[in-house]
Amino acid sequence: MLTEIRIDGLGVISTATAQFHEGLTVLTGETGAGKTMVVTSLHLLSGARADAGRVRLGASRAVVEGRFTVDEVHDSARAEVEEVLEASAAEKDDDGSIIAVRTVGSDGRSRAHLGGRSIPASVLSDFTTPLLTVHGQNDQLRLQRPDQQLHALDQFASDAVAPLLSKYQKARRKWLDARNELLERTARSRELALEADRLTQSLAEIDAIAPQPGEDVHLVDEVRRLSDLDSLREAAATAHDALAGPADAPGESSGALDLLGTARARIEAAEDPALSVLGPRLGEAISVVVDLATELSSYLSDLPSDPGALDTMLVRQAELKTLTRKYAPDIDGVIKWADEARMRLDSLDVSEEALSAMAKDVETAAEKVRETAKKLTAARTKAASKLAAAVSTELGGLAMGRARLEVLVQPMPAGPQDSAPLTIDGQELHAGSTGVDEAEFRLAAHSGAQPLPLSRSASGGELSRIMLALEVVLASSEHGTTMVFDEVDAGVGGRAAVEIGRRLARLARTHQVIVVTHLPQVAAFADTHLVVDKVDDGKGVKSGVRALTQDERVVELARMLAGLGDTETGRAHAWELLTTAHAEKVAAAG
Repeated sequence: MLTEIRIDGLGVISTATAQFHEGLTVLTGETGAGKTMVVTSLHLLSGARADAGRVRLGASRAVVEGRFTVDEVHDSARAEVEEVLEASAAEKDDDGSIIAVRTVGSDGRSRAHLGGRSIPASVLSDFTTPLLTVHGQNDQLRLQRPDQQLHALDQFASDAVAPLLSKYQKARRKWLDARNELLERTARSRELALEADRLTQSLAEIDAIAPQPGEDVHLVDEVRRLSDLDSLREAAATAHDALAGPADAPGESSGALDLLGTARARIEAAEDPALSVLGPRLGEAISVVVDLATELSSYLSDLPSDPGALDTMLVRQAELKTLTRKYAPDIDGVIKWADEARMRLDSLDVSEEALSAMAKDVETAAEKVRETAKKLTAARTKAASKLAAAVSTELGGLAMGRARLEVLVQPMPAGPQDSAPLTIDGQELHAGSTGVDEAEFRLAAHSGAQPLPLSRSASGGELSRIMLALEVVLASSEHGTTMVFDEVDAGVGGRAAVEIGRRLARLARTHQVIVVTHLPQVAAFADTHLVVDKVDDGKGVKSGVRALTQDERVVELARMLAGLGDTETGRAHAWELLTTAHAEKVAAAG
C-alpha cells in the first residue's frame, strides 16, 4: 500500500506532500492545477521513462519520494517485493515501510533509490509492479491490443490457465531446443562430418602415444639424471666411501664410520666424567652417518645400469613433444583436450540413424506441445464466456445496460516467415510464448448492434468503463494492491458517473484505490478527499496537495457541480451527494 508521497519540482508542483490511506482516495482540483502530475509521479516510481520536460521551470531536478507498506498485500506480491529488497540490499525503515525515490534532472538524467540504495529504474519497476497499478489515460488504448486482452483473460482464469500455461511453456522450450538442434545437424552435416573425422584422427594419434598425467615433467628430470649419470655415480660413490670406507679395502679404517667408532671407544674407555658425557653424542653422530651411507647406497643401486635407457627416454620425450606442439602446452593439457574431444565427438553423430532418431524426438516433443496447447485453448475458451458475462454485468451497472462484451479465443495462424509453426488439427499455427491463441474483445453497444472489436466500436468513455469493469471483475485475486485511475470517468456523466463511483467504492473494499476525477458524483464516494490547489503569486503558478475536512469537501463538491461555488444551492446539492454516497457505502458494507 502507498502511504505517503512527496513531490518536488515536478510540473506546476513546487513542493507537495500527500498522505494516503486504505479505501478510496480521490484527487480533485481545477484544470491545470497539477492533478496529472500526481499520477506522473507514480508512473516515475513505477520505473517509467524519465522526461526532462516534466521538471519545473527553474528547478535543477524533480524528486518523487513514495513510502510503501507490504503487510496488507497478498502473499505472492509480498514474496516478490521481499526478493527485490534482498537482491538490491535495500533496507526497510524503522516502522517496516520502504521508501522509493526517483530523481529526474533538467538535463534528462534519472536516478532511482530503494531503501537507501541506488538502483536501476528497472529494479524500481520490479519493486512497484506487485504493489502498484497505474491506469493512465493511455492505458485505455492498450486495452485495445490483443496481447493485453489475452493477458486479462488469463488473469481472470488464472487458477485453470496458469498451470497449463506453465506446462505449455516448458514443453515448447524443449521442442524448440530439439528442433533447433536437428536443423543445425541437418544443415551442417557435411561440416560436422569433417569435424568428426579430424577429431577421430587426432584422438587416434593421442591414444597411440598414450600419455600419462605429468609424464613430460617427469621425463625432463629423468633425462637430466641420465645425461649426468657418470658424474652422479662418481659423486655418490665417493661420498659413500668417505662415510663407510672403500668397499675394495675392508681392512683399512679410513671411513668416517670407523673413525667415529674409534673415537667413541677411546672416550668410553676413559674414566674422566667430562669425556664420558661426549659418548652419547658420538653415538648420535654415528647413527646419522649410518643413515647417510645407507641412502647413498640405495641411490647408487637405483641408478640405471642400462646404457640404452637414455635413448629410450629421449625417443619418448620426442613423442610427447609432438602432442604438445599440436594440442596443448603440456601433457596434462593434451589429456584434457582429448577428454573434451571425445565428448564433442559423441555429440557429432550425423549418420542417417542419428538424424532419424532426433527427428522422432522432435515430433514427440511437438506432440506434447500440441496436447498442452489444446488444453490451454479449451481452458481459455471456457473462461472467455464467463469473463464476457461478468464484464457485461458490470457494464450494465455503469449505464451501459444494453451493451454486451464478447470475448473470442481464436487460433493464431502462422505467418509466412514463422520460424517454428505448429500443426494442430490440420492448421499451421504460431506457437508463441503464451500459446497458439489470440483473444479479441468485441463490444455490442446495444442489443441490436453487431459486436465489433473495441478499436472500432468503443468511444473513449466506453473504453474507460470497460477498463473499470474489467478491474472490478479481476480484483478478487489481488487483495491489498494499490490501483490508480487517472480520469477513468473521462467522457462520462450523469447516472454513469454515479455508477463509476459505486464500482470504485466497491473495488476499494479489497484494494487501495486512488482516482483523479472531475466528477463530483465519483468524488462523493471517497473515503479520503485530496485537492490540488493552484496559486499564482505573480512569479509563476504553484500547486500543492491537501486533505479536505467534511465541510471543505462540501465546498469542493459544490465547485465541481458546474461551478456553483459556495452557494446555498451548491452546498445543498453537494451535501446531498455526500449523504447519498455514504448511505450506499454503508449499505454495501453491511
